[in-house]
Amino acid sequence: MATIRDVARISGYSISTVSRVLNHKNYVSDEVRQSVQKVIDKLDYVPNDVARDLSRGKTMTIGVVMLDLLHPYYVDINVGIMSAAFEAGYTVMQLPSSYKNEQERSYLEQLRRKAFDGLIFTTHNIPVSEMLPYQKYGHIVVCHDPGDAPIDAAYSERGPSYEQAFNWIKSRHYQRIGLLLPRDPALSATSAETLTAYAQVFGAKPDRALTRYGTMTYADGYAAGEYYISNGLNPDFVFANGDDIATGLAQCYKDRGLRPPDLMGQDKQLSGQLLGIPTIDHHYHDVGAAALRLAIGASSGKHGVHSDFIAKR
Repeated sequence: MATIRDVARISGYSISTVSRVLNHKNYVSDEVRQSVQKVIDKLDYVPNDVARDLSRGKTMTIGVVMLDLLHPYYVDINVGIMSAAFEAGYTVMQLPSSYKNEQERSYLEQLRRKAFDGLIFTTHNIPVSEMLPYQKYGHIVVCHDPGDAPIDAAYSERGPSYEQAFNWIKSRHYQRIGLLLPRDPALSATSAETLTAYAQVFGAKPDRALTRYGTMTYADGYAAGEYYISNGLNPDFVFANGDDIATGLAQCYKDRGLRPPDLMGQDKQLSGQLLGIPTIDHHYHDVGAAALRLAIGASSGKHGVHSDFIAKR
């Protein structure tokens, strides 16, 4: 296999000149460029990307840790990451985790071994404290408010919009309010912020029987509907972890000839628009773009993105 040294030796030009031709740089005359290119074509020389990365100390790749789900949070945040990466000339490597600690730790080890230049944890199960020692190997970004932890972060400021949403619900005098949440609040910033806002507005914790965890998809919303119906729980309002999830719950009721409870979703999805339900736009596309800028070192610190409660659509 030919090397750049072979191209330089046969063409009679220096390695730096050959490199400028390969990378389409200026300061090379057309005559020299054509002469070097003939040798490159004759030898069928292709630059070694691994060697190139080692020489410049960068892979130009960012690892993005996420669940292997099509939840709108991951779809939207990934669109923001990919768009910003394209503009910055970076490649994105998606790294599924399924909330497995050992898998997340393996990605930190890959960062240490220079498999990519930075890591974005769109979600994670391991504590932030485990990530901190790896910051010397590359930029690490989390997509929630890490509090006082010294780590870069990009996240949606959900608290104010949650309070606004629950005040809207309270003003309409609903009595039996169901919550469909992603994970236990000890593990999920979304769940924790939802419960905090609920308590601030209503002055009490939500009804445990009407609170469901592990709702991430349309099918989970449908299953929540089955749970409410089979147990005779009869919520008069359900705040769901996404418009698609709310749609799944509504469909479950309709399939049984029942009137679904009033609903509110999140993520400003088409399904919610068709149902005509209130929602919250967390602007995850902007969160993803901010996370990418942090991961490549174009910015630093904690970047909160304002979210919007939308009562009417």
